[in-house]
Amino acid sequence: MLSIPEAVDTHADAAAHKVDLLRNPALFLVRTMLAGAFIGIGVLVMVEVGGPLAAAGSPFTPLAQGLVFGIALTIVVVAGAELATSAMMILTQGAIRGAIGWARAAVTLLACMAGNLLGAVVFAALVHASGVVAPGTPAGTQLAAMIEHKAHATTGQLFVRGILCNLLVCLAIWCGARLRSESARIILVFSCVLVFIASGFEHSIANMTTFSLGLMDGLPGATIGEFARNVAAVGLGNIVGGGLLVGAAYAYRGRVTNDDAPAPGTQADDAQIAALQAAARRATASRTPDVPALAPADLAPQTPSSWATTSAAPATTAH
Repeated sequence: MLSIPEAVDTHADAAAHKVDLLRNPALFLVRTMLAGAFIGIGVLVMVEVGGPLAAAGSPFTPLAQGLVFGIALTIVVVAGAELATSAMMILTQGAIRGAIGWARAAVTLLACMAGNLLGAVVFAALVHASGVVAPGTPAGTQLAAMIEHKAHATTGQLFVRGILCNLLVCLAIWCGARLRSESARIILVFSCVLVFIASGFEHSIANMTTFSLGLMDGLPGATIGEFARNVAAVGLGNIVGGGLLVGAAYAYRGRVTNDDAPAPGTQADDAQIAALQAAARRATASRTPDVPALAPADLAPQTPSSWATTSAAPATTAH
């Protein structure tokens, strides 16, 4: 497992890569559109699975929806795409580390959200044309219920739900960056996503697909104004949850660890050498002719194994 400072440095490098990717607008647009569409897949499978369960009055509908939505974030991580909600954490850490400027981070995040929106709309148009979530179908009824529920929430409630949602999403990405096992990363993603979906928290990029489908199907509560209110309130909450509560919190902790941790071979070694040299002088002063003197090699202190382990940890690539 990577240490916290190592994981922060890895994310700082990833932030610089995101900013550099924006210099190629066509490629950046494709990557961000893919992320919006991949999250849309999660919305689709969520209403397809939850619709029949809700129609049957099952109390396990939120649990089932949470279990299947994890496929969306897993595809984003494994396939490779630029998702705004995880970028909120990564860009924040890059800016705190000084790998990128705050202005460039903000521009990159806004461009990422715009690309995610376009990808979500295109994906929603394809789903709408397929008719699988048409009004009257179990999935369509579930979609309508979701939009009505979101439309009745206050702006403050949407903001807080956005905080809690991206806290969990970015924890999944952050913890996955520290782990070395791909299986463990996937399990972690599904677990965190299960919690935020089953709890009813709000993901701004997922809501882009949800409201796009609602607008195309003419569902009650799905208006341009409500779409904008939801994405704005939830998006700001996502920034706080991912950028501040995870990104900034761990970037700050990483910096403290780097500054305060004693470097191997310095303070601790100096103290050990001084103690051994003093002991050697006492032994030399009191030894008899048949007591050999201590050789210099005998005075070399042993490096603690925990330092060796920390310094030898290899870096991994964050998603």
